[in-house]
Amino acid sequence: MSIPALRLDGVACTFANRDAPSQRYTAVQNVTLNVGAGEFVAVVGPTGCGKSTLLNVAAGLLAPSVGTVSVCGAPLVGLNTRAGYMFQADSLMPWRTAQQNVMAGFEFHGASIADARKQADAWLKRVGLGGFGNRYPHQLSGGMRKRTSLAQTLALDPDIILMDEPFSALDIQTRQLMENEVLALWSAKKKAVLFITHDLDEAIAMSDRVVVMSAGPASMPIGEFAVDLARPRDVAEIKSSPRFIELHAAIWAVLRNEVLKGYAQQLQAVAA
Repeated sequence: MSIPALRLDGVACTFANRDAPSQRYTAVQNVTLNVGAGEFVAVVGPTGCGKSTLLNVAAGLLAPSVGTVSVCGAPLVGLNTRAGYMFQADSLMPWRTAQQNVMAGFEFHGASIADARKQADAWLKRVGLGGFGNRYPHQLSGGMRKRTSLAQTLALDPDIILMDEPFSALDIQTRQLMENEVLALWSAKKKAVLFITHDLDEAIAMSDRVVVMSAGPASMPIGEFAVDLARPRDVAEIKSSPRFIELHAAIWAVLRNEVLKGYAQQLQAVAA
């Protein structure tokens, strides 16, 4: 069996309660997950179940309280330098143009300004922003900012791509365009992708495998589904296919109970 690009084994994350430091709470527990080289894995679960915590562990931004993380077979120590991270919120530096934002990664790795600029321009063209490199983030639409962030994430050719609900703030038309853009770019090099989303339609339309997390403290997988839809895919058109509808029903049957549990937990927390 090939070595997974990313493996989380028995991971748990426990934190001190800000209001009562002597008390602790567990965000995720007993999480075991493999992402194979070239595999696109989507993780779904109720709001507040710890999906972003899991991604931060995979990125090396957060050390697990229990369990281990390995990258391409080697234990992860510190930051995951083989991963690119596309955040939910815009992560662009507002004082830098789109071109300069994409250049930043190359500059940090010691590339010359001329080489960094050349590669940044190539990536901006690849994501459809060839004529917008001189614009600052506030001069770009939401979709353009996401395209710039995508170029910034992929430009350094990471082995693993971590994505935390990257399109949740976009309107449905722009979102579908971005989803198809990501799939087109992913299919060219088939990097390992760990994709966090609340949107079950998005998870099925984009991934090779959908993993369901439980309500918090989250454990996984409580459900794991291979997505056997043919590629290439158009995320809008694929949703009308009989197999997509069948997969959606099967996954929702597992996810629905966890969503209801998560909602009940939130109501209980507000009432406490």
